[in-house]
Amino acid sequence: MQRSVQWGRVILVVFLTSMIAMSSMGVGLAVGFGVGRITAPKSPQVAIPVGSGGESTGKPTPVIENTSATPSSPQAPSNFDVFWEVLNILNEHFYGDVPQGDEITYAAIRGLLKALNDPYTSFMDPKTAKIFSSDMSGTFEGIGARVEQAENGGVRLVHVFPGSPAEKAGLKDGDIIIKVDGEDITGLTLLEQVMKIRGPAGSEVVLTIIREGERDPIDVTVVRGRIEIPIVEYRMEGEYAYIKFMEFNALGVQKVRDAYEELAKNNPKGLILDIRNNPGGFLHVAIGVTSLFLPDGKVVLIERWKDGREKVYKSDGGGIAKDIPMVVLVNRGSASASEILAGALQDHGRATIIGERTLGKGSVQQPFTLSDGSELRVTIAHWLTPNGREIHGYGIDPDIPVEVTKEDVTAGRDPVLERALEYLESGK
Repeated sequence: MQRSVQWGRVILVVFLTSMIAMSSMGVGLAVGFGVGRITAPKSPQVAIPVGSGGESTGKPTPVIENTSATPSSPQAPSNFDVFWEVLNILNEHFYGDVPQGDEITYAAIRGLLKALNDPYTSFMDPKTAKIFSSDMSGTFEGIGARVEQAENGGVRLVHVFPGSPAEKAGLKDGDIIIKVDGEDITGLTLLEQVMKIRGPAGSEVVLTIIREGERDPIDVTVVRGRIEIPIVEYRMEGEYAYIKFMEFNALGVQKVRDAYEELAKNNPKGLILDIRNNPGGFLHVAIGVTSLFLPDGKVVLIERWKDGREKVYKSDGGGIAKDIPMVVLVNRGSASASEILAGALQDHGRATIIGERTLGKGSVQQPFTLSDGSELRVTIAHWLTPNGREIHGYGIDPDIPVEVTKEDVTAGRDPVLERALEYLESGK
């Protein structure tokens, strides 16, 4: 086997022994029918349409051209020949299938990234990267639900989007998909399962589900469709405007603006912005949405690199709701861009934060599109609130803590929303 020392091959092989695919812990993958994000909680959620994949800086994605240059870094392995020894031995003796071609490269890259001990520095192969990108555009093709990995295999529907193919077929929140067109998917990774479920609009898929209260699995036929991600849901809660904001994707600023302007026609006495379980998204969208509620020129966040350099981002003058009494609802699923928004409004005294401490994902990922269409997202900095509070590893503590119990969920109660209405009414 030829032993040329291309850096691409070096990375490709170095960590072959760590080939256990890292499904990007904490990185919900945008898989068409629902995906979480690099900011997802312990159990990465995959919104069957939603994506973002780590926080993007909003800058153009660099494209890395293919190169055969030998790596000049002093950290380049000096005993790369050992890799070829391992690969040859595996090919000759391993009792099973050894990855070949691109899969060896991708496995080695994932192994290298795993050694960084940073779940947010991640790699996506070309197919996944393309799906992830399309999800963040605000639309996708699939069944229309956000999902997460189920404890015993399969995927649990966390939220079935209203009006989606999934809802029309009778799927419900809490259903667990265990088979797709008769194929057992419980042994697959979350991304692999999602890839089985999603598909082109107009195509049919038979999903076998387990539903609480039902003794036997149920087969449900779903006609996939083109889904526009429901970024916001809004309504009046008595005399108060309520906006649930689900993700900071490309359409986020306009969707929140439109929702507020519609609700403002009712002359609300206050505003409730619900960003519970919002996993984040694009940085420039976080700044844009936060700017809707602040005067021009206010600090929204501080970006700090490891060498101590800092960049300050300020509100952009788009404020349309700068004075209305406001509360923001958060929980452990509020991450990244959600934490930027909550931290900024809290530091400026603009809104009262109610609920649970947020996730604590305050790192910045810069995406790099590689020569084969795959994507590498690298942690390059941390975010701080306007007052200099570190978000990463800490999260945002609410001004008014409210715990949601299992009994609340079972009974359909929302004590966080109830407390928000009480606070807006009484001021305490």
